[in-house]
Amino acid sequence: MKRKVFSILAALAACSMLVACAPGEESQAPSGSTAPAATEEPAPTPTPEPYEANVLTGEPKDADYPEGQRITAVMVNNITAARPQRGLSKADMLFEIKVEGGITRFMPLYVDYNDIGEIGPVRSGRDQFFQLILPWQALYIHEGESVFMTQYAKTYEYGNLNNTNGANGYRDYQRVNWQGLSYGNGLALEHTMYTSTDNIAEYIQDAGVDMDRTYNSTFFNFVDYRSENPVRDLSASPDSGYSDKYGPVVQDGEYVAITHSASYRTRFLYDAATTTYNMQQYYSNDGSWRDTIDEEYDQQLNFTNLIILYTDFEAYPGDSHDIQDVNFGDGGIGYYCYGGKIEKIYWQKGTPLEALRLYYLTEDGQCSDQLLPVNIGKSYVTVVDIDEAGNLQWGTLADFDLEANADATTETVVDEGAVEAGEGVTGDVGDYVD
Repeated sequence: MKRKVFSILAALAACSMLVACAPGEESQAPSGSTAPAATEEPAPTPTPEPYEANVLTGEPKDADYPEGQRITAVMVNNITAARPQRGLSKADMLFEIKVEGGITRFMPLYVDYNDIGEIGPVRSGRDQFFQLILPWQALYIHEGESVFMTQYAKTYEYGNLNNTNGANGYRDYQRVNWQGLSYGNGLALEHTMYTSTDNIAEYIQDAGVDMDRTYNSTFFNFVDYRSENPVRDLSASPDSGYSDKYGPVVQDGEYVAITHSASYRTRFLYDAATTTYNMQQYYSNDGSWRDTIDEEYDQQLNFTNLIILYTDFEAYPGDSHDIQDVNFGDGGIGYYCYGGKIEKIYWQKGTPLEALRLYYLTEDGQCSDQLLPVNIGKSYVTVVDIDEAGNLQWGTLADFDLEANADATTETVVDEGAVEAGEGVTGDVGDYVD
């Protein structure tokens, strides 16, 4: 599938400087004339405070922000037997991508590894995740790695920033999964590896890892927190009549369900009270949806932003394990969700050393030259096989039977014509792909 790659047009702002004239010496006014009123010098324009944002959330840095420190990424198991995981709720950003056999894996990102606590189960590194953090030179923690990941690490000389033993990871043989299984009682060994803040700190010290890194931009083009109202309201777009050839660019997105494969699906339910999306996952063994819980902190994962990106996936040729090769080079159509709304977007990345970028669409559904402003807060980001594009669903919460134990997609009748016109309760991203 061939897509055009668009270049970003840099905008130059012309600045002008106002110079106040100095007042002259006082003089006696002529007889019968009126002396001019004294004029006040204009107040100096205040110097704006510098933009000092959290690189992963766009929030203003607080007193505890680890200035000059590399971000940290950890590979976390998401096979059903590995749930519930620990430490995911502390992530500033969470990636989910298919790795093999339809299974997805998580990569939480942290501004400060000291905030992680315990995390796991830790699993092997994969290059589709590594390519996303490579431009940011993050510390990448995992247990083992694919041969393709190994080649990437060598090619880009990642050294001690690529840790393959879980950063002094350890086995929790007593952990019990959602089925009540433990190691020796039906739970496989690969679902027992964990690490923690203390172990990561020990690895950094013992290996002499250089954790110094100054970032001159944020991960996404976040809305400026210094603005009077630092929120981009997605609901304003339909009111302005903005649409492309497939219908309104922004639609209702209180319910968003993503299909990664037949067995691995993730959905989000918008909570207007907290203005966040609560995360749930599909359990194919019984056809149920369950809250995605962080076992360490006993809380459901929730996010301010959802970012869904579609592209081609293929198994690496000659690989017997179905390890997936993700095409980042061509970019493609995606979706951005915020505040109960879903917006069509375009994304680009290019080479492994180029950062991921999000753009507005033009009115004919193509990539514009304008970066998409992402609202401040935690983000869930997923890269999805384009073969599953037609299974993306969205709508209002009332459109779906959330009480049913079965997958909601079997409960909803979709009018494809209405969807294309932007009137359906469910969306079909397949309509928007070249």
